[in-house]
Amino acid sequence: MSNKQMPDEYYQLLEEIQAVDFVLVELTLYLDTHPNDLQALQQFNQYAAYCKQLKQQFEAKFGMLQQFGGSFADANWSWGSAPWPWQV
Repeated sequence: MSNKQMPDEYYQLLEEIQAVDFVLVELTLYLDTHPNDLQALQQFNQYAAYCKQLKQQFEAKFGMLQQFGGSFADANWSWGSAPWPWQV
């Protein structure tokens, strides 16, 4: 297993995605018990849209992030060709 060095932008985007995913998990848990909190629901939708944007930006530059239909494949089926998050 190699520790391939990636550009700084790779790490910055991945860290931002992880942070936004964390916010979405926390908002999901909150909304499970407070489903009528419209402000939290609005925040969830804003972060969900931002997360989608970040993931599209990451994938356009560095390849697929998710499998099983979570990401679109390119013409070369590059799934697995980029380093895995634990390899960087």
